[in-house]
Amino acid sequence: MSELGDAKRCSRCQRVLEREAFASNRSTSDGLQAYCRSCAADYYRQRQEAKGRAVRVKVPVPRGHKRCPQCEEVKAHSEWEQNAATSDGYASYCRQCRATRPQQSYCKRKYGITMAQRDEMISSQMGVCVICLSAPAAHVDHCHETGRVRGVLCFNCNSAIGKLGDDPDTLRRATAYLEGNAWKPTLVAPGVCRLPS
Repeated sequence: MSELGDAKRCSRCQRVLEREAFASNRSTSDGLQAYCRSCAADYYRQRQEAKGRAVRVKVPVPRGHKRCPQCEEVKAHSEWEQNAATSDGYASYCRQCRATRPQQSYCKRKYGITMAQRDEMISSQMGVCVICLSAPAAHVDHCHETGRVRGVLCFNCNSAIGKLGDDPDTLRRATAYLEGNAWKPTLVAPGVCRLPS
């Protein structure tokens, strides 16, 4: 190291490079990795591809900007939330993508559909709730027993179905009640009532 001065030879490509071209490694005598950064990146990529894993291609980004891996756009640091735990001090995803990530993972985890499938259902319903036909469709409705997605409803209709226990007979009685046909029990004997069929 002394004959090279402020430079080091990469043990892979054999080029003599400045010390800044090497990542740090406390376990070595000079405190630097044996491979230069570009050789280390190539080695890592080859190892991951040999295991059958894909490695994201590093895109050059201008100073003061960062590339979002979800939308794949290069955005200024002002469009990122700060995160002291990361090496560059910014979150992994831009603000816009970070806002949608929990909703996307919740939709996939809870209902087994993607946001694109949900949006397709909403557009097939012309954007409105299929029950009231007036409010915008925003809440995924599913069967609590089977987990099957039935459609996308407004908050009130989805809540009403849930509060009536997803029971079609209860819903029919509620409909009859609203139409003025109250299902009142008939007193047959003291303490014995008969419900209409």
